[in-house]
Amino acid sequence: MSDTELLSRPATGSSAPGEEARSGGSQEEALLALVQAVRASGYRFTTVTPATHARVNARPGNATARSLRDVLGWSRPFAQDLIPTQITALMERAGVLDRSEGPDGPVFKAKIRLSSLDDELFLHAAYPPLAADSVFFGPDTVRFAEAVTGHLEERARSGQPAPRRVADIGCGSGAAGILVAKRVPEAEIVLVDINPAALRAATVNARLAGVENVRAVHSDMLTGVEGSFDLIVSNPPFMVDAGGRAYRHGGGPLGAGLSLRVVEAAAERLAPGGSLVLFTGSAIVDGHDGFREEAGAICAQAGLDWSYREFDPDEYGEELDDPGYAEAERIALVILTATRPASR
Repeated sequence: MSDTELLSRPATGSSAPGEEARSGGSQEEALLALVQAVRASGYRFTTVTPATHARVNARPGNATARSLRDVLGWSRPFAQDLIPTQITALMERAGVLDRSEGPDGPVFKAKIRLSSLDDELFLHAAYPPLAADSVFFGPDTVRFAEAVTGHLEERARSGQPAPRRVADIGCGSGAAGILVAKRVPEAEIVLVDINPAALRAATVNARLAGVENVRAVHSDMLTGVEGSFDLIVSNPPFMVDAGGRAYRHGGGPLGAGLSLRVVEAAAERLAPGGSLVLFTGSAIVDGHDGFREEAGAICAQAGLDWSYREFDPDEYGEELDDPGYAEAERIALVILTATRPASR
């Protein structure tokens, strides 16, 4: 069973359906207890990009873990007596501990990572996130969350009411939606994703953050939920990924397919006065931003006011070696904000 499989369903075996459900509940409780114990130890970790992660782990002396941060942050293998026995036992109960035999005895490796954001710990896939349904969390998650919380602050400064109904499309770990839930506890927050592993992780992360106004829904865009929304946020996959990994592959022209679908969904489902905050990437070809042009046309046709800015003009430069980006000169991180005018 992969790390993402254990996040998406209870451990399987010969158990009856009722026993399997109890096993899943027991696993989730063990995950909660594990993260709480790790938090109590003072653990903090800022997750880096996979490229940085690979470079740091390749340094001399970093082949094996020397601390709890190495185990649950850097995803390094570790010896049995390195971390407290309570944490090892909880990892075993939660099904997030791999064991193999090394030349000097058993070697263990965590199947999950824990990353810090907004004074919370978020559960997500271990490094490297190679599975098609990996639950990703990285620097873009932090940037996206900052864009969303910044939008909430701007709404408050301008005297707009707090959103009452919020959707996080392609929620992944649930980080952005959970941060909204903390700041607007009276709002209904709907976390949607097509990836069962993401929904499981988001549910656990919401419980860890102590927010009760959140529910996770299996949905392709907003097809699985009803009604309009005062705020829609999304950081969809936007890369060209030959492996088709759900957390990474955007589809469509130069990876823009899912991002354009988010804009279309928002154009249909935003309430009067409601806004979309979309954090994504755009491949620039000969100085032309095709995503901006197409997204702007969708907004204009729907009568949405919109703004667009490059958050970072040049990210993921290593991806330009991929044949899928043969015509692209750079990949920009961008923020699109679209608002439906309030009813008069």
